[in-house]
Amino acid sequence: MNRRVPRFERRRARRPLRGLLAAVGVGVLLLSGCRVVGTPVERPAPTVRVGPPPERPAPTALPELDPVRRFDEVRAVWVVRFTMTSPDAVRAMVEHAAESGINTLVVQVRGRGDAFYESSLEPRGESITEPPPFDPLRLAIDEAHARGMAVHAWVNTHLVWGPADPPESPEHLIHAHPDWLAVPRALGRELASVEPSDPRYLERLVRYARENPASVEGIYTSPSHPEVQDRVHAVWMDLAARYDLDGIHFDYIRFPSTQYDYSIGAIERFRFWLRGQLTPARFAELDAAYESDLYAFVDREAERWDAFRREHVTRLVRRIREDIGTVRPRLLVSAAVIADPLLAYEDRFQDWRAWLRDGLIDVAVPMAYTTDSARFRELVRAARAAAPGPERVWAGIGVYMNTADATLGMIDIAREEGAGGVVLFSYDWAVGEGRGDPTDPLLRRIGRGRFGR
Repeated sequence: MNRRVPRFERRRARRPLRGLLAAVGVGVLLLSGCRVVGTPVERPAPTVRVGPPPERPAPTALPELDPVRRFDEVRAVWVVRFTMTSPDAVRAMVEHAAESGINTLVVQVRGRGDAFYESSLEPRGESITEPPPFDPLRLAIDEAHARGMAVHAWVNTHLVWGPADPPESPEHLIHAHPDWLAVPRALGRELASVEPSDPRYLERLVRYARENPASVEGIYTSPSHPEVQDRVHAVWMDLAARYDLDGIHFDYIRFPSTQYDYSIGAIERFRFWLRGQLTPARFAELDAAYESDLYAFVDREAERWDAFRREHVTRLVRRIREDIGTVRPRLLVSAAVIADPLLAYEDRFQDWRAWLRDGLIDVAVPMAYTTDSARFRELVRAARAAAPGPERVWAGIGVYMNTADATLGMIDIAREEGAGGVVLFSYDWAVGEGRGDPTDPLLRRIGRGRFGR
């Protein structure tokens, strides 16, 4: 009996079975079984959720941290990539930070699928003004270590474009590998019938991101795509092997929201993932529905769909944790995390409390970006409750949205709550657009007021 085949099914039918499985990242064997300066969407403040987070076991004892450079209190800044563009800018950054009592620099070396260091994996950052052999990361390390400061490489994981114009380099992954990109639910059915190599595919994702800046920062890669995981893993291992770093820092290690990833590749991977979990009858029922409804599996197995997305975020963290430990065992692995645990867990599929509990990260940096000191205290306290020790939480403070006095007050709160340190977002704001007298930048006032400088 003939049946009408939907467009996404016709697209799949054009590919040989083995090719389809490779395209969606499924092995054949499975068949048997931070706000940028002047750009408010760089690091948006987390949405506040009311209510308790899911129950988790109490933190367990983990091996004591053994960093190369140990500080009684970590006093850090996030340094956005637009400062890592010339030798003069890098040297001035290190000098200003040191003069303000900062002892740890978290420098952005992978901002949008690009490289602000010497890389054979990804194209050189387009805003770097000095040609090779200038290496922004190496210079930052040399200058900082000479002053006794630690340097952590800040790696944006899944956010690979936005909000500026798309990158020019044809080697950039959004051009070279559009099939790696995450798709919002609103576009899933539309793009299921478009080959990723078709220019309309990327154009549609870019237009959607530009039209929805309040809900997504740009274009993300698909966390469940095996080649995406391989790329991020390779970036980490390359950094760990070739640079004298004190740590590497995850950012955007999450989904942008529950509305992603509805790419046909992710849905197919979920379909195969479900095969061993459902009864044959239930799988057959959903498979029949899938012939006419792309979202049959994800909508009718919603809890498993969430678990699948959460699992793939954690899978990458675990893989990197295990492999970094064999190369550089004293390298600290940290992550900037959505500060509200419930929001992180349910909406971004970022189970960072389990990462702390299981030792998958050494340090969590909750992005407690708020102007409300009581809310800031609540978020820092929640992170401390999840951490095996104070040194495993550094409180992220959004200085870009606070006055100098409010920022000083939040440093006091972080100390009162027993955080092992603070990270200010961002250096660039605090010495540039920070509120107040431009001859006395915010960072200098913070150093004078709380860091003894």
